[in-house]
Amino acid sequence: MSDSTPAPQPLVSVVIPTYNRSDYLRDAIASALSQTYTNIEVIVTDDCSPNSPKDLVKAFHDPRLRFLQNERNLGITLNITNGFEAATGKYVASLNDDDVWTPEFLAKLVPKLEANPALSVAFCDHYIIDAIGTVDKIATEENSQRWQRNQLLEGVYQPFWQLALVDQAVSCAAAAVIRKESIDWNELRTAGEKGMGRHWDYFLGYLACRDGHGACFCPEKLTQYRVHSQNITVVTNRKNNTTKINSGFSRVYCYERYLADTRLQKLWPYFREQLAVGQTTMGIGLLRDGKASQARSYFWQALKQHFNVRAAAALALSFMPVAVINRV
Repeated sequence: MSDSTPAPQPLVSVVIPTYNRSDYLRDAIASALSQTYTNIEVIVTDDCSPNSPKDLVKAFHDPRLRFLQNERNLGITLNITNGFEAATGKYVASLNDDDVWTPEFLAKLVPKLEANPALSVAFCDHYIIDAIGTVDKIATEENSQRWQRNQLLEGVYQPFWQLALVDQAVSCAAAAVIRKESIDWNELRTAGEKGMGRHWDYFLGYLACRDGHGACFCPEKLTQYRVHSQNITVVTNRKNNTTKINSGFSRVYCYERYLADTRLQKLWPYFREQLAVGQTTMGIGLLRDGKASQARSYFWQALKQHFNVRAAAALALSFMPVAVINRV
């Protein structure tokens, strides 16, 4: 007689990086612990928040929940890397501290990875919600169109270089499950040590796809991505020099790495164009900080990569008197 006992579920490590957002963090943790896929550990890694969420985490009284706290602020990339390195699961999944998953998120995605060892990632589409958790139907549809997930057929894509690095349809920050052994986590740590900021998830997508592994797409919306006043994308889009410089640096770091990878040679024209965007963004941030000569070098680099009017105009502006620059 054959043994009909089902195979045990592999352990999935859910990593929730957080910094000073206790109200939203509570909802994120609750959505992770409420997964119908139950063999999980949830690692909350706090980047030295002024108001520690330690008591909030303890209040769940769930043995699957672990809390890590940095002794000093390390930045998002090193904070999330700490969580990934502490993970003991076969698979890892990141959940932003202001986002939430639907109860079936892991149950829908983990079996895709279990069924195909050649996959490094399983990912899905997601909703857009506002500060109080209400789904924005128009923004959700626009978001799916922006990343072309509305045109993406369910199934396996291998390799998925175009999907991850050009279309940027794979959201490793909140809408993907990753085979842990497929990633060189030391490279993510190195990126953080060199100053990688908001684009850590984009770089993680590179680490997942570069060796030619596959990704499986599930068209269901299994994640709710929250847009609010302190959301990192919103903050970066404001006229804030620090966030603009950090965003520009992250872009530059990513695209310089991609341009050094001969396996991705077909995508180099796109990478050069985007590297120029990052260099221009960084230069504008420096120009606003009054560092015209430093900014100028980035504008020159951008124009060498890919001519664009924005970089040319900023370069011309950098030679003008400070009073004129400030007015512009």
